[in-house]
Amino acid sequence: MEESPVFLLCLTASSGVPLYCRSKGSSRQLTFSVIGSLNGVHMFANNQNVLLTSTCTENTKVVWRAFHDSITLIVMSSEKNASDLSLHKLLENVFGAMVLVIGLEELTNIKNVERLKKDLRSCYKLIDSFLMENENMGDLTQSVDCVITNDLAILQECLDSFTQAAESNFGCLMAGGKVVAATEKWWRLAAQEVMLLCWLVASLPPHSSRDYPVYLPQGSPTVPHRLLTFQLVPGVDVCVLCGPSPTLQKVETELVERFWKPVLDPIKSCLRVQMRAFPASVPLHHGIQGLLLVNRDFNKSLYTVQAHPVEAMQAPELKLTLEQRRSALRTFYTLAISRYFTSDSSDGKTNLQYEETFPNGFTHSAHQCYTVSSSHKCYGMKTDLYLLFLLFNADVPTFSMRTIANKTLQLFSKDFPF
Repeated sequence: MEESPVFLLCLTASSGVPLYCRSKGSSRQLTFSVIGSLNGVHMFANNQNVLLTSTCTENTKVVWRAFHDSITLIVMSSEKNASDLSLHKLLENVFGAMVLVIGLEELTNIKNVERLKKDLRSCYKLIDSFLMENENMGDLTQSVDCVITNDLAILQECLDSFTQAAESNFGCLMAGGKVVAATEKWWRLAAQEVMLLCWLVASLPPHSSRDYPVYLPQGSPTVPHRLLTFQLVPGVDVCVLCGPSPTLQKVETELVERFWKPVLDPIKSCLRVQMRAFPASVPLHHGIQGLLLVNRDFNKSLYTVQAHPVEAMQAPELKLTLEQRRSALRTFYTLAISRYFTSDSSDGKTNLQYEETFPNGFTHSAHQCYTVSSSHKCYGMKTDLYLLFLLFNADVPTFSMRTIANKTLQLFSKDFPF
């Protein structure tokens, strides 16, 4: 089956000059006339004081977004589960990726279009990672995908000492693109910044060490910091965000082996839990196929569609593929967030363009919701601290989903705190 195409366009807002076009699932390129039409209708609406954010054709959804009156991003998607929420998040992530890699100044004060086009090439791998199928959910939830490991206390202590020795307060240990441990100040960075940094490291080719300049989209969009990364074992990296010192060579030769060699076995154990996101000792109900748990205080999440170390034996027709599980859980998350679990962020900002009006007659805010289909069931729960989304087998009784969800939430809030 041919993959549904997705096209991402980046243009200058003032003149509509195309800066790049990235695509997924299609070998054909958009013609200049199509690009001009997509940009033209958006510019015409702006001239009429109309904010055009999205529209639908028979089989395609189109979303526009202008950033700082300088850059216009347009996405066209023919995917079945494409929604305003997911596509707006995609555009936010893409612009954040551009700021992270080349800085806000180059994007808002465009002096040479051809030079900007060249500079933007360094963003392509990170941007493309948001277009492709992924085993993480941070791009949609704007939280950081994490894993729970039995050796967290040891690794956390080692990370804190290593980061301090590297003259920084911002350190992170990653396995397969997911955070194992991070320093206290790393978690204080803006949620999108932490998510983008993790996706950047995961999108780069494996390397023993790196010294990579990055701009923090909210904390430091015009002044770069240094992101130092070191591969401890294949698939596991330690990252430090720092200033002009120390040198990469000093950290690599004097600190990495001294701090991390003694904990080599706990480091390797991280790789054994990265797909499930938590140890095999964490007991889940046998009917759960997928799980997404978001810690709202720290903007971190646990996500898996391989909820059990060994899949329970089932009739083949009752099982969803891993890709179908990812799609089902992403679709349910989007439904719940845009329709029922409406935004109540502490800064007072709401994503009104994502949220649908709750059915007339209901003035309260929902805290639980569920869906039922012939192939699976989903259940969502919202508390002051967590958002929990579960994907169930179709044969799990509907009346039992609430009880299972409550027990699962208790498991990760008390027995294996996250």
